[in-house]
Amino acid sequence: MSDTTPADVADTAAVGKRKQAKADLNTELVGELVAQARASGLQLTGEGGLLAQLTKLVVESALDGEITDHLGYDHSDPAGRGTPNSRNGTRTKTIVTDVGPVEIDVPRDRDASFEPQIVRKRQRRLGGVENMVLSLSAKGLTHGEISAHLREVYGADVSKQTISVITDKVLDGMAEWQNRPLDRVYPVIFLDAIHVKIRDGKVANRPIYVALAVTVEGGREILGLWAGDGGEGAKFWLQILTELKNRGVEDVCMLVCDGLKGLTEAIGQTWPAAVVQTCIVHLLRASFAYAGRQDWAAIAKALKPVYTAATEAAALERFYEFAEVWGPKYPAIVRLWENSWAEFTPFLAFDTEIRRVICSTNAIESVNARIRRAVRARGHFPNEHAALKCVYLAVMALDPTGEGQKRWITRWKAALNAFDITFEGRLTAGRR
Repeated sequence: MSDTTPADVADTAAVGKRKQAKADLNTELVGELVAQARASGLQLTGEGGLLAQLTKLVVESALDGEITDHLGYDHSDPAGRGTPNSRNGTRTKTIVTDVGPVEIDVPRDRDASFEPQIVRKRQRRLGGVENMVLSLSAKGLTHGEISAHLREVYGADVSKQTISVITDKVLDGMAEWQNRPLDRVYPVIFLDAIHVKIRDGKVANRPIYVALAVTVEGGREILGLWAGDGGEGAKFWLQILTELKNRGVEDVCMLVCDGLKGLTEAIGQTWPAAVVQTCIVHLLRASFAYAGRQDWAAIAKALKPVYTAATEAAALERFYEFAEVWGPKYPAIVRLWENSWAEFTPFLAFDTEIRRVICSTNAIESVNARIRRAVRARGHFPNEHAALKCVYLAVMALDPTGEGQKRWITRWKAALNAFDITFEGRLTAGRR
């Protein structure tokens, strides 16, 4: 019996493809070109370098093929005599590529009906540069920093205005994404805020709200982004939740948030059966804000028996013990937990697997950390529009390989089984 595995077969096939690609490229010819370039002192990259010349040759050859297809006959072909349209020379344009600026000759036809595809009319950059600009922007680089990076590494002179035009292209995609249809049912929606600095007359902190959901298959989905002014109430949240409902969300089992003003009332009107749960991580962080750093570890240890208690009655008993020890020194922490108790306790009635994924929000925090990194790198934004664009680009760049989504699905399998039992088949409606 053969020991060959599917992975071995795939690797063998990949090697074969690479060998065929090398054969198709004629490695001897490539070697000769590189040797000639070295002999003449020609650089490999940069303006006028070997790669730029090869790019010019390849692009112009592709354009010549396109106009031949468009006209239906080749250069000097008798079939073109007497036809209503014909070649009409070329026009020169410079395009920005991954190997630097390249000047190309674009063929024209007499009735101006030729629409080139590889380099479209008014296009000044090949796709690789646009993708690079968007990737750097998603990491939080300013337009000036992106321009300097492209000039230093690739010898490409791309102005800040051009970079702004490139990043503005994502706005149509952002609007479409923000209004896309959503699933009928979500087991959990986490609602959190990323605070950004916006320069509107004076620099002020403004929240960008992120709704992150877990799907009935256990995947991660960011439902939308909304800018607030910090003075939100029930009316604001009802508008956002109604938007999600209008996009197809009929039911949510549990919504985890940070005690946002007016949100609980809005949830009750939108999804009456949803359980509202205060995020334990946020509650702990808010507790630390009232305490000296030297006491954080001791407070965390003292609070753990409260949120890991088997029942609400046991949690209340552990909380009284905490209040007796720490209340005299930090009464504000005791008051914080008392005020949050109604939204803190719901998850105590659920299965251990549900508790684990609600309490341990490491995966949620990793998403927020990536967004905050991009926001901090920018410092502050000229307006709300620019801040939303930065956060959107960071969101779109979260999981380029899809490995993060696979980890989410694996992590949530046990919890989804518990949700199915606890919420009596409500997830089944979302799987139909």
